[in-house]
Amino acid sequence: MEKPKGNRRNDKTSGNRSSGDKRRNERRNSQSDRNKRSNSEPENVRKDWGSVTRHGAGKLTREESEDREERNKRTATRIPEDEIPARESSDRLRSEATEAISRAKARKKNIRKESVKKRVPTPNIPHQLPDAGKLLRKLLGEKRGARAASLLGHAAREFEDEKFVEAQKILNSLDEKSLRVAEVVELSGLINYRLGQWSIASEFLESFRRITGSTEQHPVLADCYRAQSNWTEVEILWDELRQASPNAALVTEGRLVMAGALDDQGRTSDAVRILEKGWKVPRHPKEHHLRRAYALGDLYERSGALPRARELFTWIRKHSPKFADVDERVRDLS
Repeated sequence: MEKPKGNRRNDKTSGNRSSGDKRRNERRNSQSDRNKRSNSEPENVRKDWGSVTRHGAGKLTREESEDREERNKRTATRIPEDEIPARESSDRLRSEATEAISRAKARKKNIRKESVKKRVPTPNIPHQLPDAGKLLRKLLGEKRGARAASLLGHAAREFEDEKFVEAQKILNSLDEKSLRVAEVVELSGLINYRLGQWSIASEFLESFRRITGSTEQHPVLADCYRAQSNWTEVEILWDELRQASPNAALVTEGRLVMAGALDDQGRTSDAVRILEKGWKVPRHPKEHHLRRAYALGDLYERSGALPRARELFTWIRKHSPKFADVDERVRDLS
């Protein structure tokens, strides 16, 4: 059976903006319930964020540190020579204390990244599994297995037609043993995801991950956890996905979910960094390039970097004039 492909829920970063413009507010209010909920999240961000600003700030900090000793020697109130050893000892103690605090923060950060679910890490190489029909016949017998395979195919077609409730009823009629089959739990997870049943969907997709050892549904699973504000699991799944790097489109989907989760927490500048990292304007963009550019442009606009937002939205419109509401957003920013 051909593996079902579900359209993932629109990422928050692809259309949720804060602006005084009436038309933008109307468009924003038409977003999904997930986006409406996230509007209440604080946005403690600087208006001048971006790679140029960050790199410039870092350079200034280094220059100030490098010439501090020379400037101290030139000042009219230099420290007496007999006080230098005591000053150096004090500086050393202060430095050691700072390092100890940094180590403690690092330990806390690592603890936060440990899954409370006691999950088994996804292996580097996916498991080799038999065909769904063959496995169903092995589990249920020839006749019942063949019927189960037929029902699975029917459910997949209903899912593709976005008849999610009907697809769910079909899968619910299958024997419980069918839940050992990757395609069954995968489709069950995607159906519940599209129905907004985040907790149930995450259970099915976790089962799919364990059975297959695959990162194929990591973006959807991460988005389920994002909807439940389970930030630790989102970060763990993103780490696994980017390290496995199965393909560019899948990694981009995971990147969008991770950026959205950061933005949900009010960490918009971190979300921008996630989307900016490694970004280069492709000569022949594909769908995942456009989605990433749209999400980044949305963050730019909501953070006040309007020229950058306009540049990205204009680029998207050039290659795909009917992509989302990009034409309207270009007009708003012009």
